[in-house]
Parts: sequence; structure tokens; C-alpha cells
Amino acid sequence: MGKRGNNEGTITRRADGRWEARMSLDNGKRKSFYGKTRKEVAGKLTKAMRDHQQHLPIISERETVATFLSRWLQDVAQPSLRARTFESYAMIVNHHLIPKLGKRRLATLTPQDVQHYLNEKRTSGLSTRTITYHRAVLRKALNDGLRWGVVSRNVAALATPPKYEHADRRYLTPAEARSVLVTAEGDPLGPLVITTLGLGLRQGEVLGLRWEDLDLDQGIADLRMQVQRIKGQGLVLVPLKSTASQAAVPLPVIVIDALRKQRIQVLEQRVAAGPLWNDHDLVFPSQIGTPRDPRNLARAWQAFRSRAGLGWLPFHGLRHGFGSLLAAQGVHPRVAMQQMRHSQFSLTMEVYTHVAPDLARDAALQIDRALGAS
Repeated sequence: MGKRGNNEGTITRRADGRWEARMSLDNGKRKSFYGKTRKEVAGKLTKAMRDHQQHLPIISERETVATFLSRWLQDVAQPSLRARTFESYAMIVNHHLIPKLGKRRLATLTPQDVQHYLNEKRTSGLSTRTITYHRAVLRKALNDGLRWGVVSRNVAALATPPKYEHADRRYLTPAEARSVLVTAEGDPLGPLVITTLGLGLRQGEVLGLRWEDLDLDQGIADLRMQVQRIKGQGLVLVPLKSTASQAAVPLPVIVIDALRKQRIQVLEQRVAAGPLWNDHDLVFPSQIGTPRDPRNLARAWQAFRSRAGLGWLPFHGLRHGFGSLLAAQGVHPRVAMQQMRHSQFSLTMEVYTHVAPDLARDAALQIDRALGAS
């Protein structure tokens, strides 16, 4: 047994050779701290007593990162997040964070540990955006840990996120966009493609578009819903996530014409399906009225882009193409941000940056004309 020091609480040496310091809490419970030397546990005890006097949380040494994150998923993330978002959080926690950091004691997790994790993920080939998302999930969990009093600082916030690298992405040119429109004429997928390109919609948004959201006479679309695949539920309609995405947008004439054609096409589908029709009021439904499966759309899109001579173009490239067309027409980035319903201005500028060389050449020609150069 060790001798009790002044103002140290109780410090003893255990049978296994380690030292243990114990202190009493206001609720009558006792808290223990362990270490290899008497000096180590005395330091832990002194800090704990000081924190207790200042009404700061006294951190448990026993809880691991794994038990904390698992509890956080169940108690905080699942009740508060959309099903799809929770699925992505759970995947990151269970398949990435816990396997790499789970055995660490939560109280001893350091910014260096998190930094090493981020660097290791970068080396493994994950994208900068994905790694930043991993850090954001851990940071959110530790913020809740601060509120619970189980950590004294957010070490994820102290780790440096990876430097963002602009993807070497190819964007539709105006000539290529016209090629898409030519191919769309008379094609069964044409109205969906024109609507996506003409409004800059995300895949889930165009598949979740309903007739009640459209006023073709006034030329307005009120974007409110999207199609998502939820584990255990299949394809479902859910509200758009952000207020920026939920917006009334003006309809170009070319889109209005495409939607009028699509209305006739849906009526024909409904007649053909007969009693099998399951009406969801969708503008671009499956053959029986239910939400269209994105995997089926992907197959149809692959054939369409080949016919258009644009085999490189992903479906989401139609949305990026909308942004590049806005830039090519000289639309101010702030207006484009509103049109594309971006939550961050940096997302809009990413599109504008990729088309900047072409815009710069046009600006040079305009300077020539203004100065009278031939």
C-alpha cells in the first residue's frame, strides 16, 4: 500500500503493480485513475480535482472510442438524422472509424491520432471530399461528447483536414449540350434529359418531381421531393434535405415543351399498365407509376449518351453542364448559385473555375472590340 500524500485523495498501489488514485464525487460515487507510477496517477488526480472544483467534466479512462461512437450512433444519430444520412454515418463509423480508432481510450484520443487516420485514408486512395466527410462525422460525435461531459476537447476539430483538390472534371460545352438536345428529340428518355439539363437537377430530384409541383402555365417548378433508396424500405419519396434545394425555379420554354410531351407519355403508360398502375403523381415514374429505379435509369442513360456521341458524360454531368452553360452565358455566379440551389458559394465557383479559360478568351475578344482592334 502506498502512503497518502497531501491533497491527493487516496493513492494506493495495486497487487498487479499499477498505481490507483481515487476521489469522491458529490453524488457519493468514487472515481479511479490508474497509471504505472505514483507520480502519474497523482497528476491525474490533481487535474480531476481541479476540474471538479471548476465544474468541468471528469473524463472516464475506461470508455473506448468504439463504445462511445456506437452509443452515439444509437442515441443521437439515428433518432435525429434522415434514414439515408444515418446509413452513411453508420457506414463510416462501423467500417472506418471503429476499425482504426476504436480500441483507443476516448480520454486519451489525440489530434495526432485523428491526423494519422486522415493521412492514412488519403494514402489508401479515398477522395479528399470523402475524407473530409469522415472527419466531419467524428467531429460531430465528439461535439456531442463535449455536451455529455465524456471528453474535454474535440480532437477532430484540432486535426487538419486534407487540402481540397479540384477534380479534373470535363464539362459540357454549348455545342455538346445542343448534341444532347438533338438526341433527345423523339427519344423516350428525351423529356427527362431535357428537364434535367434545363433545370440543373440532381438525379433524385428529377425522379422525385411530381405533377403537383409544376405550374406549366406560369412556368414554375416547386422542387420539394426526391427519390432515395432506404435500407429496408426500397425506393421512397422524401423531402429535399436543405432549404437551398427546396426552391421555386422558373421553367425554360424548352423544358415546358418537354414536360407537356411527358404528360402524354405518362398517360399512355397508365393506360398500358391498367390495374397494375400505382399512382404516385410522378412526372418520370416507372412503367407502373412507382418511383423509377436509378439503376434502370443508369442503363437507359448509358445507351442515350452513346447515341449522342458523349460516352464520357455521367448523368450528373447534365447538372454540371447546366452550371457551365450559365457561366458561358455570363450569368453572375451569385445568380447561378441560386439557380443551381447550391448551399455553398464555393460549389458554384468550382463549376465557374473550370470554364474560366474559355470565358477569359471571350473577355479578351470583347476588349479588342472595345478598343477597336481588328
